[in-house]
Amino acid sequence: MVAEQGGPEDQKPQSDEARSAFVPPTGVGRRTPASEDDHPTSEFAVPAGLATEPQGSGAGSASGSGPGSGSGSETIGSAFAPPRTYSAQHSPPAFTPAHGSPMIRLTKEAPWQDRMRTMLRMPVAERPAPEPVQKPDEAGPAVPRVLDLTLRIGELLLAGGEGAEDVEAAMFAVTRSYGLDRCEPTVTFTLLSISHQPSLVDDPVTASRTVRRRATDYTRLAAVFRLIDDITTEDVEVSLEEAYRRLAEIRRNRHPYSGWLLTLAAGGLAGAASVLVGGGPLVFLVAAVGAMLGDRLAWLCAGRGLPEFYQFVVAAMPPAALGVALTLTHWSDLRPSAVITGGLFALLPGRALVAGVQDGLTGFYITAAARLLEVMYLFIGIVVGVLLVLYLGLQLGAQLNPEARFVPHDRPVVQILASMALCFAFAILLQQDRSTVLAVTLNGGVAWVIYGAMARTGNISPVAATATAAGLVGLFGQLFSRYRYTSSLPFITAAIGPLLPGSATYFGLLAVAQGRVNTGLASLSTAVATALAIAIGVNLGGEISRLFMRVPGAVGGANRRAAKRTRGF
Repeated sequence: MVAEQGGPEDQKPQSDEARSAFVPPTGVGRRTPASEDDHPTSEFAVPAGLATEPQGSGAGSASGSGPGSGSGSETIGSAFAPPRTYSAQHSPPAFTPAHGSPMIRLTKEAPWQDRMRTMLRMPVAERPAPEPVQKPDEAGPAVPRVLDLTLRIGELLLAGGEGAEDVEAAMFAVTRSYGLDRCEPTVTFTLLSISHQPSLVDDPVTASRTVRRRATDYTRLAAVFRLIDDITTEDVEVSLEEAYRRLAEIRRNRHPYSGWLLTLAAGGLAGAASVLVGGGPLVFLVAAVGAMLGDRLAWLCAGRGLPEFYQFVVAAMPPAALGVALTLTHWSDLRPSAVITGGLFALLPGRALVAGVQDGLTGFYITAAARLLEVMYLFIGIVVGVLLVLYLGLQLGAQLNPEARFVPHDRPVVQILASMALCFAFAILLQQDRSTVLAVTLNGGVAWVIYGAMARTGNISPVAATATAAGLVGLFGQLFSRYRYTSSLPFITAAIGPLLPGSATYFGLLAVAQGRVNTGLASLSTAVATALAIAIGVNLGGEISRLFMRVPGAVGGANRRAAKRTRGF
């Protein structure tokens, strides 16, 4: 045997270390094993000699403490828990796509409306992190108060007739200025809501507000826009308390014009419209009296709590009654049709029509449908009031001539002055600020010059001429609003007054009252087409105006993203 041939040392039993592949070579000293109390035995322990990063430097860590921090005494946190360095003021991004997030640069020179529209049309994951303009407290922004302030501002804008897209942009601007990220405003015809999600692990905060009352006051609308502009400006410090105080002052302020002045403005508008369609000084006076009587009757019905539909029915009856009375007294040389048409100009809901079509073109279909339904009800109220009087006049033997088409071509200067007077009176009715009345008056005069040159001198279709003139109104209105840092409505709504289809509406109603339904419907269809041409032209002019302005956008991409569409599939 081999064991018997060996020496005494070869006969010693071999230990486990002699058979181990990891036994140290001869002459190499062995280290004393460290105590587990001094060093962790986890496989995630930091190797000796490797310096750890200071706590808080690893922004991508899922938890603020863990075995990888080099300290075994700290508690290991959940992967779904927010970091220990998380705060509402410095919140981490909600989501980073696998392909990375594009770098977005927003030009500071662009108005806040365009900057906010640009971000609203981006996906949530691609929006840049907010840069708070107004410095919040150390604990972060007061989320409930910021959301409440945002809803109150949006309520005033929506009640004043502002478009849904502009209301959402204003609400988004307020929340970002106070440091709230991942906010989603939603605007419908009567409901405002906004949702804020602090992070992926926190519950969202949602608030809503109902718009129950609407009032046309463009002075208040301009004041709200000035407040938003100050909130979004870095050079102006507006705390939450200061914003609430200014908003309360805006709500408490009285209208700039009294009720009787508004009644006189309604009479001036109707009189100017009657001159615009061929009337003289006496026609101006009769049309003004009829419109003022209708306005006071509408005020009386409003004071008794009657709905707005019946107010329009009552307001449309006095001008029509005066026109029928002139026919019965054989004063046909005073153009009774011009008297009735002038009264219709003072009642046609051009403001709501433009806002409704604009909401539809920008993708807010629910709000657009509600606005257009409101326009339909108001228009039906006008139709009912005028038809009642026309039926009564025909029964009494009034000889209303539906073939008396006007407007004479031999007095362009008078018509231009009448169109400017109409815009001036319309601006008073809309409670505009005195500093904007002159601009909108000139804008309306230019629109009528363009319309007259195309429709009457160039023999172009009246609908096409109306759309072109309305497009220039929208273009100039947007440029004026950017120069003044305010809403575009005060520079647009009154300027489209001379373009409203008052004469087509009257002759359509007269034909229906006389039993010629087909002719009446054709004339009313022309009125509807003209009204849509006005609304589309105003919106198109506003979109064209952005070609001349610096608009923010993504680097290397399109300057302005359009609203998403299904394109039919």
